[in-house]
Amino acid sequence: MATYRGIVRRALLAGIAALAFQTIPDDTAAEQKPAASGDITVTLLGTGAPEPTAARFGPATLVQAGGLNLLFDAGRGVTVRLYQLGISSGKGVDAVFLTHYHSDHVAGLPDLWMTGYMFGPFGSRTKPLRLFGPSDAASASSGVARIAKGLAEAFSDDMRIRQADEHIPAVAIGIEATGFEADRVVFDEAGVKVTAFAVNHGDLIKPSVGYRIDYGARSVTISGDTKFDENLIRYATGTDVLIHEVFAMSAQLAKLPQLKPVAAHHTSPEEAGAVFARVKPKLAAYSHIVLLGTGTDELVSRTQGAYQGPLEVGEDLMRLVIGDRVIVRRWNAALRNYSD
Repeated sequence: MATYRGIVRRALLAGIAALAFQTIPDDTAAEQKPAASGDITVTLLGTGAPEPTAARFGPATLVQAGGLNLLFDAGRGVTVRLYQLGISSGKGVDAVFLTHYHSDHVAGLPDLWMTGYMFGPFGSRTKPLRLFGPSDAASASSGVARIAKGLAEAFSDDMRIRQADEHIPAVAIGIEATGFEADRVVFDEAGVKVTAFAVNHGDLIKPSVGYRIDYGARSVTISGDTKFDENLIRYATGTDVLIHEVFAMSAQLAKLPQLKPVAAHHTSPEEAGAVFARVKPKLAAYSHIVLLGTGTDELVSRTQGAYQGPLEVGEDLMRLVIGDRVIVRRWNAALRNYSD
């Protein structure tokens, strides 16, 4: 027989769940799992870098295709951005793909994982979190396997308490980690093919990859963190949208010896322009944007020295709908919706 305390507890949880559902905007709640269509919808959840600013959250890109929600990188604040869209960190994310293991690309992963197995519309995962990431050799000792093991150890108390106190099923707290070697297809489901390709983020920052996502005749390529790289151009050629990182600083700051090694690991606006000019996407877009002593106008101007095609400087929650043409939609924070 259920105890009075147990009945009250379940009633309170049900009330909390109902209230939480009301905080998700009615016009975005349907985005939990989009209906399959011929389009690819890309949302820049976070366009920033290691700087902990509220203007740009950490690197994270949501790709919706074939009825799947695929997340590429999990930087700081990713759960907040998903919640703004009405997408559950638990039931709403089908798989997570990491480009490399720098902290700004994985800082939001523990939050995404644990929020995803908590009770509520923002969680309630019913199966393990699927996590993909590069390794020098696909094995049990790959980067994502170490991350999965480390998370389970670091947060074992939370897992134990929530399983006992909130009756969260053991399967929901699991992480299914898949390591892979680059330059190959690493995911092929529901008509969505994800290809990982090696990029050059520096001699010591390996493995590092970018991703190309193909769905029917549509495609989007995400550079990951990289210097100018011929392999990226090879895999991105023919893509509809190329989302590329950029590191821009003023001439004065470029003289500082402390910044030279950092800049050497990334792509300048001039180099990115050369990449865009050779790939010839329908739309080029910047994400993982670093601007030191300079602004977006100068960033665009320097890019256009080599590339005069369509270009967007990414913003958090900017949405790119890839169909017969690419439609850009911007998030209206006041309305909590997209402005056409």
